[in-house]
Amino acid sequence: MIKINTKAPNFILPSTSKENYSLKNSIGKFVVIYFYPKDDTPGCTIETNDFNKLLLKFKKLDCEIYGISKDNLKSHDKFREKYKIKFDLLADEEIKVLKKYKVWGKKKFMGREFMGVIRTTILIDKKSKIIKIWDNVRVKDHAKEVLETLKEIIKQ
Repeated sequence: MIKINTKAPNFILPSTSKENYSLKNSIGKFVVIYFYPKDDTPGCTIETNDFNKLLLKFKKLDCEIYGISKDNLKSHDKFREKYKIKFDLLADEEIKVLKKYKVWGKKKFMGREFMGVIRTTILIDKKSKIIKIWDNVRVKDHAKEVLETLKEIIKQ
């Protein structure tokens, strides 16, 4: 498991902005990365829409938001368009970043086991250090909790 107070592993992934995104691009800003299982599924849609609704509040705190799943850019583009998502989604089709961040693992659903994305959110500070990890996220009010946590951290 990746740990709090360690440097966030850098990565480069294709982004819906049509340019590759590297975590190094965000040094000097806070970053929220949320790993989610699949575009346009109920839980992922709620989580993404909630982050989207709070995007301006995150931006005021000098924080960028990125969603990562193993869906391809075409799927991400449709998802963004459908829900008017204003931040970039990153495509990890080869599951490299998901594995690097230890969010790819065994899941159970309706009695069967399979490999998939373990819904996780990571908050990274301006120096690329991990300051908070939420694992096995419950989507209801999650984005709000992340925002409140960021506000508390900035106050300190």
